[in-house]
Amino acid sequence: MEKSAFVSRILNFSCVDGPGNRLVIFLQGCNFSCITCHNPHTINHCNHCGDCVAVCPSGALTLEDSGRVAWNEVKCTHCDDCLDRCDHHSNPKIMGYTVTQVVGLIRKQRHFISGITMSGGEATLQLPFIIDLFKAIKQDEELSHLTCFIDSNGYLSQQGWLNVLPFMDGAMIDLKSWQNETHLWLVGRDNHKVIRSIRLLAEQGKLHELRLLHVPDKSDLESEISHIAALINQLPVNVNIRLNAFQHHGVIGQALSWSKCSEEQIDHLYQRLEKLVPNPISRPSVYV
Repeated sequence: MEKSAFVSRILNFSCVDGPGNRLVIFLQGCNFSCITCHNPHTINHCNHCGDCVAVCPSGALTLEDSGRVAWNEVKCTHCDDCLDRCDHHSNPKIMGYTVTQVVGLIRKQRHFISGITMSGGEATLQLPFIIDLFKAIKQDEELSHLTCFIDSNGYLSQQGWLNVLPFMDGAMIDLKSWQNETHLWLVGRDNHKVIRSIRLLAEQGKLHELRLLHVPDKSDLESEISHIAALINQLPVNVNIRLNAFQHHGVIGQALSWSKCSEEQIDHLYQRLEKLVPNPISRPSVYV
């Protein structure tokens, strides 16, 4: 039976989700619950409570007799009032796609993109779909030139990575914190598996980028920079290190009261880190 996936959004063109111009597929569902999440509506699957139906100004959402919320894409204006109303960190506008359907979408864009990135949520929660999709791309004469990347929180098991590695060209991994206690507080899970994933992908030559989120006075990049540098120095020198600055866009809850990360704070962190590691380090181009 053909694999299918729950898709939150498909972005036809992106230059920030891997090398070159990429088609990005955001899958629904995440095994982290980050306080700083800027896409909290991608965490859970819809529980069909119906709270979003009443706030939809275009009548695109209805509660069916079966008790399930139905979404009419044609009527939808994408105002996202439903996302603002949802207390379940979910999205009633999820669509199911088969591998064949996604390959068809990619084929239409193949002349304008350099690759595909699977993101989320946490993409690896739907790993069987990703594996079959990447296989299909690599076996297709019109698409085989496209690179296949995964943007992940790194919480996949070693065997999971080994299953997808033969069909994957690279991965971008987020490391939210060095201290395990801080990581537990920020995302709800430990970071041991994340660090193991980083090392495994580096050993296999599949780690494209390590992403570090700087949350002033909350995360521990500044205080643990020597340990983070020691980890980076175990990686190939061509692995890009991306510094991400915490901002309020999309964030809900207590993190909205936290200070945003300024360009000056990122520059200070950059100057400290570049003295310790040989890898290229990227900084944000926009602070909003």
